[in-house]
Amino acid sequence: MSTAIEVTPLPAPPDVTIEVPGSKSHTNRALLCAGLAVGRSQLTRVLFADDTEAMMGALRALGIGLDIDRAAGIVRVDGGLQPTGGPVERPVAVDVRQSGTTGRFLLPVLAAIPGRYVLDGHEQLRARPFGPQLAALRALGATVSGDALPMTIDGRALDGSIVRVDAAMSSQFLSGLLLAAPLLSGTTAIEVAGTMVSQPYVALTTSTMAVFGVPVEIHRASGDGPDDQPTQVHTVAGGPYRPADLDLEPDASAASYFFAAAAITGGRVRVDGLGRDTVQGDLRFVDVLARMGAEVTVGDRWTEVRGTGVLRGVTVDMADISDTAQTLAVVATFADGPTELTGIGFIRHKETDRIGAVVAELNRRGIEAAATPDGLIVRPGTPTPGLVETYADHRMAMSFALLGLRHRGILIDDPGCVAKTFPDYFEVLDRLRPDPR
Repeated sequence: MSTAIEVTPLPAPPDVTIEVPGSKSHTNRALLCAGLAVGRSQLTRVLFADDTEAMMGALRALGIGLDIDRAAGIVRVDGGLQPTGGPVERPVAVDVRQSGTTGRFLLPVLAAIPGRYVLDGHEQLRARPFGPQLAALRALGATVSGDALPMTIDGRALDGSIVRVDAAMSSQFLSGLLLAAPLLSGTTAIEVAGTMVSQPYVALTTSTMAVFGVPVEIHRASGDGPDDQPTQVHTVAGGPYRPADLDLEPDASAASYFFAAAAITGGRVRVDGLGRDTVQGDLRFVDVLARMGAEVTVGDRWTEVRGTGVLRGVTVDMADISDTAQTLAVVATFADGPTELTGIGFIRHKETDRIGAVVAELNRRGIEAAATPDGLIVRPGTPTPGLVETYADHRMAMSFALLGLRHRGILIDDPGCVAKTFPDYFEVLDRLRPDPR
């Protein structure tokens, strides 16, 4: 475990343009699509972090060639992971580390590629659920032993069909099935009945697939779901991915910390590369900051937040932008009244119980916060100095570090856990400070 670090208050409000790394979500989707395409693809502004290294390592284990230029942020992928061979004598070991996207994207893909595979990961990921995705795969005829990591997959050619998946816990279950659907023969129709969380991430999946030549048709059927709820149907025709060159976007979830920093300090932070044409739903976080009182300007390829010195408490449904929920919980401590985050009961099943962890750490620092069935309520206050536990959760470390920009004595335990998605987070956070020269 890394030594705790103290985040010290900013001497003045920031007035900066910040560069954040490439999107983890975009990177992992693009890497897999490129790996499935026969031929060479080039990805630029690639994120190099634990989650994306997990995807790259898994692709290498499956025989995909990667030409990596870390300094330039470029990965050239020689793809061709296709269901063309027969079973192998020795299982291929695929380690997905702590990466939920890698595990939930690869599981359906491996189920459709003849061969035997053992999919495993870090103890933390072994505790995370796969059940709804496994149920859908088994309904398609896939053979998977086990209900959690490690799992043995006897991959084989699968026929497309109509299949239903429950996406109320994670949209990754649906995204993984969509990414694998072109490998199935014929047409696959994936039905999602009732509630689906984090819908913008599914849109990111389908837009990335389209870049690599695989369109996804989406329509709604009325009254087919539980209690006559409408069913969303995603239809994908079997057929090959095509190589493509893709410039990945900066990570909107990572940008949220810096937009929040502007709002709570009365400063100005601009992030280039993220604007009104973004494919990432988490940029909607700035809309919440605007509701609270910050000034927000969104250009074609940039977004800027200015703090006004006023932050109002709000009630907001975070179901579609749940990766920014911890950030908002910290911002809420600076508001003029209570803030309630709703629609995020499912984040109890992330890297940690993100509702329980946020409430516990705010309470430990003297901030009144309480869990609700589908979220939490935070009342404003001044935190006491002390250590913030991070539960090996990168977003706990990055969000609670914001407290230290205004309050003295805030220490972040295990700061190295940010390597999962943003290895140099604390160095970039220091760029909010005036140039000492």
